[in-house]
Formats: sequence, C-alpha cells, structure tokens
Amino acid sequence: MCGIAGWVDLDRDVRAEQAAVRAMTGTMALRGPDAEGLWVREHVAFGHRRLAVIDLAGGAQPMVVEEDSREVAAITYSGELYNYRELRQELRGRGHRFSTESDTEVALRAYVEWGENFVDRLNGMYAFGIWDVRRERLLLVRDRMGVKPLYYYRTPDGAVLFASEPKAIFAHPLAEAVVDSDGLRELFALVKTPGHGVYRGLREVIPGETVRVGRDGVHRRRYWRPTYAEHRDDLGTTVRTVRGLLDDIVARQTIADVPLCALLSGGLDSSAITALAHAALTARGEGPLRSFAVDFAGQAEHFTPDAFRATPDAPYVHAVAGHVGTAHQDIVLEAGDLMDPLDRAAVVDAADLPTFGGDIFTSLYLLFRAVREHSTVALSGEAADEVFGGYSWFHTPETVGADAFPWLLIADGDLDALDPGVRAELDVPGYRAQAYRDALAEVEHGDDPDPRNRRMRELSYLHLTRFVRILLDRKDRMSMAHGLEVRVPYCDHRLVEYVYNTPWSMKTFDGREKSLLRAATADALPEAVVQRVKSPYPSTQDPEYERALRETLDRVATDSPAAPLLDPGLPGHPTRRAAEQALSLDVWMRREPVRVLV
Repeated sequence: MCGIAGWVDLDRDVRAEQAAVRAMTGTMALRGPDAEGLWVREHVAFGHRRLAVIDLAGGAQPMVVEEDSREVAAITYSGELYNYRELRQELRGRGHRFSTESDTEVALRAYVEWGENFVDRLNGMYAFGIWDVRRERLLLVRDRMGVKPLYYYRTPDGAVLFASEPKAIFAHPLAEAVVDSDGLRELFALVKTPGHGVYRGLREVIPGETVRVGRDGVHRRRYWRPTYAEHRDDLGTTVRTVRGLLDDIVARQTIADVPLCALLSGGLDSSAITALAHAALTARGEGPLRSFAVDFAGQAEHFTPDAFRATPDAPYVHAVAGHVGTAHQDIVLEAGDLMDPLDRAAVVDAADLPTFGGDIFTSLYLLFRAVREHSTVALSGEAADEVFGGYSWFHTPETVGADAFPWLLIADGDLDALDPGVRAELDVPGYRAQAYRDALAEVEHGDDPDPRNRRMRELSYLHLTRFVRILLDRKDRMSMAHGLEVRVPYCDHRLVEYVYNTPWSMKTFDGREKSLLRAATADALPEAVVQRVKSPYPSTQDPEYERALRETLDRVATDSPAAPLLDPGLPGHPTRRAAEQALSLDVWMRREPVRVLV
C-alpha cells in the first residue's frame, strides 16, 4: 500500500516545478511512512510515498523499465497484486528480466508486454498511474471493486493531476477545493455515485476503469463490472466452489514480508477469514495468526439489543480466537477516547470530508492505530454482506419491493442537521431517486426469466457498485492514516462474479442470510458463530458518549463555519445522528482549505 500522485501537462515543461509534486506527495506521508520518491520528465511528474510490504529492499518507486538503455515506461503504484508470482513467471517466459521481487515491477512489465489489456490479467487491489514514454500518454488504473482509491482533476489549462487522496491534488497550486450544491448532494446522499469526487472538478477513477490521457484527450474505459452469466452448478458444487475460492484467496492474501493479522468481530464474515488465514499460515509453518477486536468500556453493562445488533461482539470474538488458536488482543475504548477533539479532527483530515458515521469512524481510526503497533497488514471481513446478501433488507419484502436504495429506507433523520432552506435547495431525495434509476439501468439480466432472481440481482448490483464503496473508502482512509494495509478477501473478483450469478434460492437455501458462506466455512468455526445473526460494526451505547456529544455541539454551534448549512434549532435537542453530522461538518470547514457554495 502507498500514496501516489502525479501531474501531466503536455503543453508545459514541469521539470522546473518539482516543488508542486513534492507538496502533493508530502500530504500522504501517513499512507507511506517508509520512503518517498519522485520521477520527473518534461511533461510528467510522479510522486510516491511507500508503505513497504513486499520486497522491502527492492520495491522503491516510482519505478522505470528500460529497453536498449532507453526508458519505456514508469509507474507510481499503490496496492497488491495477489497473482504477481504467476504473472512474473509468464513474463519471464516472454523474455522479461526482473531486477526486483516486487509486484510493482510485474504490473509495469505486464503493461509493456500486453498494453492496456494487461488489466484483464490482474488479481488484486490496486490504483496506479503509468507513463508511456514512447506515446507520451498517461494511463490511470483502478481495481475492479475499488478497494484502493484514485482521483483525478483537470486543471483550467488542460493539465491532469491525480492522486490517492483529494488532499494531495488540492496541494497543487492549479487545483482549488470547492464543494458546490452538487457536491453537497453527493455528500449527503449515501449512494457513492460512480466517478463523483464531491469536490467540483474532482473525479474518482471508477472501480474497474482505466483513464487514458494523451494529446487526443481523456478517454475512459470500463474493463470490469458485475455482469450476468448463467449459473450451472448444483448446490453442493456451488458450496464447494465458494470454499475452494476462499481457500485460494485467503492463502494468497496472507503473503507479506511484514507482520500480518486479522480483524475479528465475532461475526461469520471476519471469523471465516480469521480461521482460513490461520490455517494458511499454519500450513506454511508461519503461525499463529494475530487477531484484534474493538470493544467499548462498559459495553457489557450498557448493551441493549436493537433491530440491528442482537448480541454484543465480545463473547463471539473470544470463542473464535480460542477455537482457531489466534494470538488475540481486544482494543477497548473509553467514551473520552471517542470524543477526543484531536482524534476526531484526524478522522476528518484522513477522509478529506465530513464523516457522518461518528463513533464508528473514530473507533475504527483508534483500532487501526493500536493494530499498527503490532502489524503492517490486516485481513478484513468487509464486503461479505454485499457479496452474499447478508443485510436484513435483502430479506424483508417491504425493502426488497421498494423503489429505492434499500439501505436508505432505514436512514430516518439522516438530513436533520441541515437548515430547512438548504435541505429544500439541495433536494437530496430527488438526487437519490435519479441515482437509483441510473444504477438500475446498468444491470444486465441476460435471458433470466425469473422475476425474483432479476430483482435480487438488481439489489446485489446496487450494493456492489454503490454501497460497499462507502465502506471500502472508510476502511482505506482510517487504516492508511496509520500506514496499515487492510486486505479484503471477499472483494476478489472471482468470488464476486461467481456468487453474483448464483440464483437467490441457493444464496438462501437454509432460509437465512449468507447461506453459501455459512455452509462453505461451518467446519472451521464454533457452532455459536455459525448460527449467529448478522450484527454490524459496533457502536458505543455508553450514555456518557451522547452527553459529551451534545455538550460539544452546544459549545461550537454558535460560531461554527458550518452554521449556514445547519438547522439553527439543532443545539436544543439534536438526535445523535444530527449531532454527529453537525460536529463533523464543523471540523471539516474549520480545518480543510475548502470553499462551500450553496
């Protein structure tokens, strides 16, 4: 994992302006604490901050490949290729000679060998820029599921800036951080419109997309998205295939030249990854696996079941750790930790945007800070619910049949922090409705005549392309703020494709959520965990936290730079959600060099 940045201007000599790219690169020192690199030629400048994970000694970047003593291509790369060993072997057979053991060099030489179609051969999480010296052309590439972020921005004079994070782009003097009404709609919509960067003029490279920049302009191409294919396997074969894929995926993702661990919540998703990862390490003689879980002081005393969380995590976490044999550690947080103003500000800095999830963001940030003291790479169970259909709204007729994004149907009060006039001006409900129609228009059904399958395929597509990206972005920003690489096995595109096209009757064959995942991994887990009902990432129920939240809001509301956006009556009796939104907006507008236009 790393932080990447670049500047391409085909009408300008950028060699005398290296300070601009150094400034861009310097904003991401937390993403890459191990090294910094710069590569500059007449029309291009690449910057890189390195987090060393593979080939610690030989993987320095930006990296260049030469032929006949002439530079052919250069790369600034973030991420991991999980099939880099096979690709290296194939490329060697085609005459390539490698000077490092890094996956970065494999990606670069694969481009030299196969051109832009090389992306079809990659398995991993990645975001990178390649400069083709002979063609004077930039190629931006992002992984299929969008695990790693990548943004780009066209300047008024036609140049292109790109980076892992918006803050890096806005460190360049040619870029201006402005959020207008359209950006605010996207910020509050909770739908992650593909390509929308919230800031005016800022675009995300869409997951599974390449963006080519040359003298003929900017050209975008989708090389992957979930598509329809007939599923021909019976149930037994399907379960075995899912397990085989998971075994292979997890084994590949446990390879690292630095300490590795698992994030364990005690739910089916993370527990399965933990068990399979421990087995993979043990088979190689590298165990035991370390595991970490977040908990809150007094959670056992304050825990009250609700519609989303029927049980606390801790008993299940400890059951899995004992059953599997991991070296486990709980990270226990106090209410004061979650309200620390420096940490809450650091969360917003890491995200480059207000973070409306409140303590969920802060606790994740603090968890990753503690984990980073012991490990550089962590495995996560993120995305299993989107892949296997784990959320409650996949199984409730009212939400399945609703003409809307299902996760928004439970988001009552999510706009309560906004001034009524601003709320009317933005018309977020209308924005969401159009985004929903646009998303449905992308879904392919092939010749599938089953209306139930067709509707559930639509819901799966919405989650894989609009919802999971919110969660992946959160995890990337909070982890990389500490130089911690988080790998997400359930986002392997082979697994996503296979399960996406499995009939809904198989995905729920036992009458429950995530039937295929449960059946595929039950032998590796305690029975109590196998039978546990879905419980989302924990949120503190300590009443002291809510009191502190409202007291803080009372102090800042009167002179907040976010006041023009906020309901003036908010400090009276705000909901917890509205208070979190207001405080995050306040921190963002105090700290970030942003102009907000309504």
